[in-house]
Amino acid sequence: MLERSHLAIVQEVEKQGSLTAAAAVLCLTQSALSHSMKKLEQQLGTDIWLREGRSLRLTQAGQYVLAVANRVLPQLDLAEERLRQFAQGERGALRIGMECHPCYQWLLKVVSPYLAAWPDVDVDVKQKFQFGGIGALFGYEIDMLVTPDPLYKPGLRFEPVFDYEQVLVVGRDHPLAAAAYVKPKQLTPEVLITYPVATDRLDVYTQFLMPAGVTPKAHKTIETTDIMLQMVVSGRGVAALPRWLVEEYARKMDVVAVRLGPRGIAKQIFLGAREADTDIDYLQAFIDLARRSP
Repeated sequence: MLERSHLAIVQEVEKQGSLTAAAAVLCLTQSALSHSMKKLEQQLGTDIWLREGRSLRLTQAGQYVLAVANRVLPQLDLAEERLRQFAQGERGALRIGMECHPCYQWLLKVVSPYLAAWPDVDVDVKQKFQFGGIGALFGYEIDMLVTPDPLYKPGLRFEPVFDYEQVLVVGRDHPLAAAAYVKPKQLTPEVLITYPVATDRLDVYTQFLMPAGVTPKAHKTIETTDIMLQMVVSGRGVAALPRWLVEEYARKMDVVAVRLGPRGIAKQIFLGAREADTDIDYLQAFIDLARRSP
């Protein structure tokens, strides 16, 4: 009784806000769409929507159907895409979600040799999943998640592939540039520049400043690494980045990496995937190659 078309209708009406707009997107007439859903409601013995003036409100049953649609439709789309690839002699596609701003440049070092080794596999990198990729994995919107902060959930597997150290970045003329390491209180007079991420997900806060009860003079956010480091070079603030990334930029910019605390902050990059997909050869090959990348 409940068909894919019904799921698509409920999902699209919720997205578009009206039967008319949903019908246009789905290439249906409004009367055909309404008739299809009315027939389903009669078969189920319950309403999917309730009318409130000109608007529609999902009933409890409708909310459940919407949840099923959001979970099932991406899986069906993925299954159809993979079957199409099989039919055309293609190997597949690897959709990678980024939950780590600076990891993109590391990822490029892995993707290039991977594409050469697997010419029949396409790679797509989706950065819109920064700091929200677990839901994208469960929703079959991506096949792999790159993250420094894995959340171990049933049905997912995370594997560490790259070790790095989180460091403070200062200009070469900054008073802290010659320090062996920096103490939390030394950042009190500084403007700290970070990516636009909640402070409870920033290691410089959670593992360095907060335990010491210290806050910087100001906190600014910048999306791009290049602009962030230009700000550091110009004396507008300091930043916290992976050491390997700072060392790459230090070749062309006057920046210095300084250890955060006497022991530093050790981090890892993880690759996460659905457990059911970890036996896919080209997915596992990407993980293996990532482990060997410098």
